[in-house]
Amino acid sequence: MSDGTSGARPAPHHVGRVAVIGCGTIGASWAATFLAHGIEVAAWDPAHDGEAKLNSFIEKAWSALESLGLSAKADPTRLIYADSPAAACRGADFVQESAPERLDVKRELYPEIEAGAAPEAVLASSTSGLLISAIQKGARHPGRFVLGHPFNPPHLIPLVEVLGGQESDPAAVDWAMAFYASLGKAPIRIAREVPGHVANRLQAAMWREAVHLVVEGVATAADVDTAISQGPGLRWALMGPHRTFHLAGGPGGMANFLEHLGPATESWWDDLGSPRLTPEVKRALLESVEAENAGRSVAELAAERDRRLLALLTALKRAEKDDD
Repeated sequence: MSDGTSGARPAPHHVGRVAVIGCGTIGASWAATFLAHGIEVAAWDPAHDGEAKLNSFIEKAWSALESLGLSAKADPTRLIYADSPAAACRGADFVQESAPERLDVKRELYPEIEAGAAPEAVLASSTSGLLISAIQKGARHPGRFVLGHPFNPPHLIPLVEVLGGQESDPAAVDWAMAFYASLGKAPIRIAREVPGHVANRLQAAMWREAVHLVVEGVATAADVDTAISQGPGLRWALMGPHRTFHLAGGPGGMANFLEHLGPATESWWDDLGSPRLTPEVKRALLESVEAENAGRSVAELAAERDRRLLALLTALKRAEKDDD
């Protein structure tokens, strides 16, 4: 290996133990994912009630994971709660870090992770937008650092964005891709570092126009959300924008779409908004979203999202079997 590590990594589908560092919403969801695939989890979080919250999350998520299909060795009790990051990482074949989205916090945490992790263990960060090159800078074994960015909630949504930094060993990135795939995930390998990676940049681009439409009085937040969830969002659950527009071109595909709808699309691009989150824009947005929510709490909305997401994933799996 290029970073001088010793020892051998297990085959991605033979990982026996994973360390989960940071057990907030993302970390807890990752822990549930690994346990559902028969992998022992050693977890750590700085919160005084971190262990109780982690156990509660796993208990609530387990029925959904059962619906999606558990490994023969799946066991929610194969969970060890450690008293330090180093202790959690000892004996782990892989580390999934989900600390707060702050470079200083992650840079301070990784020396402790490296103190416990074996040199060959791949270290993956769930960071939503930070660059791996910045996180791995000054590390003892920077070659094993990779991006492993999931989408919330990771125990349900298949996407994982994988990427190496400037000092990452391509073999570590390859291994991470194979490991996530062994969990039934849909990993994509990003070719070049950019802030926000791929999916978050796509989300940000769409939300920018969604905010613009609300603050300009074109539509309410509820109507903008309906325009997506009951329109293109249904297609996006099946295929992405490039293939969607390829089909929109009819028998001529993308070439026909570009010829006949390309000019109109360019004119819409030219008219898209570029809102800034000023106090006035924030106020207008919050008022419209609060009206849409009609008093329902974040927990209630998240539970509704997860129920519908599980139903969608189940239907898609059934459709894939029928296609086969």
